[in-house]
Order: sequence, then structure tokens, then C-alpha cells
Amino acid sequence: MRGEKFKMRVLLSEVNISEGRNDEVIEKVKSALLVNNDIKMIDFNSDRDHNRSVFTYIGEPEKVLEATKRLADKAIELIDMTKHKGSHPRMGAVDVVPFVPVEGIEIPEAVEIAREFGKYMGSNGVPVYFYEDAAVKPNRKSLVDIRKGEYEGLAEKMKKTEWIPDEGPTEFVPKSGALVTGVRFPLIAFNVNLRTNELEIANKIAKAVRNISGGFRFVRAIGLHITEKDMVQVSMNLINYSKTPIPRVMEAIRCEAARYGVLIASAELVGPLPLLALEEVVRHYLQVHDFSIKQIIETNLI
Repeated sequence: MRGEKFKMRVLLSEVNISEGRNDEVIEKVKSALLVNNDIKMIDFNSDRDHNRSVFTYIGEPEKVLEATKRLADKAIELIDMTKHKGSHPRMGAVDVVPFVPVEGIEIPEAVEIAREFGKYMGSNGVPVYFYEDAAVKPNRKSLVDIRKGEYEGLAEKMKKTEWIPDEGPTEFVPKSGALVTGVRFPLIAFNVNLRTNELEIANKIAKAVRNISGGFRFVRAIGLHITEKDMVQVSMNLINYSKTPIPRVMEAIRCEAARYGVLIASAELVGPLPLLALEEVVRHYLQVHDFSIKQIIETNLI
């Protein structure tokens, strides 16, 4: 109708699979995702040390759901968790599948999509847990709690009443492991590499900044050894960038590293991030304290 603005409906998914070394497998999974040209892949990241790949894409909610099913089916077919080794925590071939409302879709509808996806994967023989806004049990809100023990501890964990999967088999499936899916606030995967190969230092810094051990409320962090670079990394998920901004975490890590005579080598952003997350970066490092994202020309384009 003339004069009526078209309302877009956009959902984002960020699928993490447990394969970052076999290029042939990764390409087949990517081809399954893109075969119908019905979604837009906005980022792809693959890490050999983590042995993990992350596909980030957007589209109409129904199209995103169908594309995610295709990706997951192919990954489950090709990845054997009994042979998987990597530095990143994981519990399944398709490890975690978050859905993030972007525009024109509210959380309840996104939760329905996550639940439909979980039911689909469960019917195909994969144990499924729902987390964050899609969680059906209080002890399953946090990905950290669900993934505790990782793949190696999953067989015993699934025997406990409180960890029976929400969908799919109730017994351990060695080849696929388990899958976690849900709906969450935009998460920033932010890693800081340190000029040292002492993992103990990275672990101490991770402990200092993460919520569970008294650090920042919205930071999850672990220390990892990055073999290819012969250095260690503080690997983080910033689960609410508005309440715990990137610069605050970065400077805390810089300060903690200095205690051990260690410098920051570099930082990494894994996947896309909301433009608003950069607002505080500009304010902090350029000291433009009244900076607004509306000052960026592109944000004013229609």
C-alpha cells in the first residue's frame, strides 16, 4: 500500500559445528546451507585449534529454520564426535544453534522456531537441550551448565534425571553427541591473544574477568592454548554488550596481563556484532564521550 512502510522480518542464526580442520567436510556443510539461496550468510569463521566452524546467516524466519535444518543434517551425517579433538568446549557435532531476533520478530516467535528445530533434530536421532529464552527447565538456561563435562562426560550426565534431553534419544549417541539450541540476546565472541605460551596465565586472567568466579556479570571466559601461534588466548563470550562493554573487558585483561609481565598480542572478533556494540568503543578509545551511533552516515540511510 502506498505510503505504508514495508516491515522486514529478519532472524539470525549462528550455528557452531565441531569441525574446523577438514576443509572438504566444511565445504559440504556450507553447500547444504546455501543450496537454495534462501538466506544470506553474513559471516563464516573456522578455527583449526578450536576444531570448530561458525556459520552466521540471516533471512526470513521460516527460511532460516529450513536452512538450519539442512546445515545440521549434513553436519550430523559427516562429523564423527568419537574422533573429535579440539581446544574449544563442545558436546556435539552440531554443538550449539542460537536464534537471534533482528527485526520484525519477537522473542516468543523465535522460541517457537528454536523448539521446532529441536523437535526436528530429536526426531532424527540427536539428543537436544533447549537453553536461554527457549529453556524448558531452570537449570538449562545457561549453555555453560548444559555443556559442563563436555562430550567426554555426556554419557554419564545423560543418565541423571535432571539431564535427560528435552528432545530426541535419552541415551548417549556417540557419533553425534548432543545439540543445544535456543534464543538469546546478540552475543559477541571476543578473544584476546597474549604474548606468552603459559596457559596458566590465560586461565588466571579468564578467572578474573568471568562472572562465575567474581568477574564481570555478562562475561564467560576460558583460557586456551593456540598451537598454530604458540601463544595462549582468553576466549570469551560477552553475553550483554550494553551492560558489559568491550573496552571495559579489554582493559581489565590488559591490567591483569601486566601483573604477569605479559602484553596483549592481538584480539579477535568471531562472527558479526551489533553496530551499537561499537558505540562504547568509540567513546572509550577516542574519548568522544557524547558519541552516538546516529552520527554514522550509514545508519541514517533508508
